[in-house]
Amino acid sequence: MTAMRMWVLNTAVVVLIGIWLTGFDKAHWVLYLPVVALTFAAATGICPVLIIWAKLGFSKEPLSCDLPDRKK
Repeated sequence: MTAMRMWVLNTAVVVLIGIWLTGFDKAHWVLYLPVVALTFAAATGICPVLIIWAKLGFSKEPLSCDLPDRKK
């Protein structure tokens, strides 16, 4: 598992813990969407939100730490 997938999974778990602490019956259904999307991204490596933003015209730039000519 890559660090990015682990970060996405960790974010999903933190949001799910927040929903659990609030109460599953009190949390709005919209709060479950990021949990599902982030868990899907961690499991498959496909990020649906990144695809949506790319289709809307935003560029998919690599993280600055992923650039090959980065000086250490």
